Amino acid sequence: MTTPPDPRNPGNPEPDDGAGYPGQAPEPAAGNPPPSYPPPGSTPPPGSTPPPGSTPPPGSGPPPGSGPPPGSNPPPPEGGYPPPGSYPPPGSPPPGSGYPPPGSPPPGSGYPPPGGGYPPPGGNYPPPGGSYPPPPPPGGQPGGYGPPPGGYGPPPGGAYGAVPGASGYGAPATSQFSVGDAISYGWNRYKENALPWILMILIALVVSGVIGWIGNVSSDYGRVLWINLLFGIISAIVGYVFQGAFVRGALDELDGGKPAIGNFFRLNFGPVIITALLVAIGTYIGLILLIIPGIIFAFLAYWSLTFVVDRDQDAISGIKASFSVISKNAGPLFLLALASIGLNIVGAILCLVGLLVSIPVTMIASTYAYRFFTGGQIAAAGMAAATPPPYPPNQQY
Repeated sequence: MTTPPDPRNPGNPEPDDGAGYPGQAPEPAAGNPPPSYPPPGSTPPPGSTPPPGSTPPPGSGPPPGSGPPPGSNPPPPEGGYPPPGSYPPPGSPPPGSGYPPPGSPPPGSGYPPPGGGYPPPGGNYPPPGGSYPPPPPPGGQPGGYGPPPGGYGPPPGGAYGAVPGASGYGAPATSQFSVGDAISYGWNRYKENALPWILMILIALVVSGVIGWIGNVSSDYGRVLWINLLFGIISAIVGYVFQGAFVRGALDELDGGKPAIGNFFRLNFGPVIITALLVAIGTYIGLILLIIPGIIFAFLAYWSLTFVVDRDQDAISGIKASFSVISKNAGPLFLLALASIGLNIVGAILCLVGLLVSIPVTMIASTYAYRFFTGGQIAAAGMAAATPPPYPPNQQY
């Protein structure tokens, strides 16, 4: 019996063995492993991929273009790795690029200098033959070395300190204290407001006289010692209060005001009385010790009441401040003290009428010196100043 021809391959009378169409790989029989790809001894065509589930033959390498498998260490390139430190510095041209040209300095040698170096870029060479342009003119002209026109001058209004005789704080750095200026200032301020000063002096004389007369009568003209001592203390305290009142009036004159009678007694009476009492005790003790120490103490403590009244200090602080400032300016202030004593002696000689002038003038002159050396306000004579701002820091005590 003959096998009928295969309709798919009429020329091949062989039975269908599962080889499929021409060029098609035969289907593997059941139970046989799939054939390997590529066949042993052959190489796959470029760009081909093995069919799914195939395994490469033993001894074959990885397909072209594939990287090393994960976790493997690739072999070193031919010639080995370069030694450590032999890599070119960052930013240098690759080897063989022809840059930099032969004979040029190596990178990092510091030449040419940074910032353009020499010659300047763009051919900006210095002019030959010494034809450099002349230097710019000084004096603040355009392109010169000096300050521009209308530069920084002292601020207006005397902010650096007030000139004596003008409103403002302190004395200028170049001015010198003058006893004549102080006395003249005291006289000019007094004659513009003489009546309150005359009334204050008369009130002080009358009150002191009344207290003294009552004390003499009550003590049977000194026979009863304790009454005499009591009225002596009362007279001293009243005298201290009037001293503080005169200081208050002089400070108001320096502030540019015209003190009335009631303004003289704008005082903190406790510190004023304690300060005057301590100064009196110190002076008496010094007079007992050969007189000269008492004179020195009275001179150095003369501004104690002024500090207490002006800056609301306590008695000890006022005495310390007075010692500090007067000791640093003892020369001119000693001359002022001699002039004041001389004027008051002359005023006493003129039937005591002259004291109505000499006491206020010397008080205002002394307060002028106080403000001069402590950087305080000195109002111009004949001009009323506004309420003064707080004092600047004092550098003398």
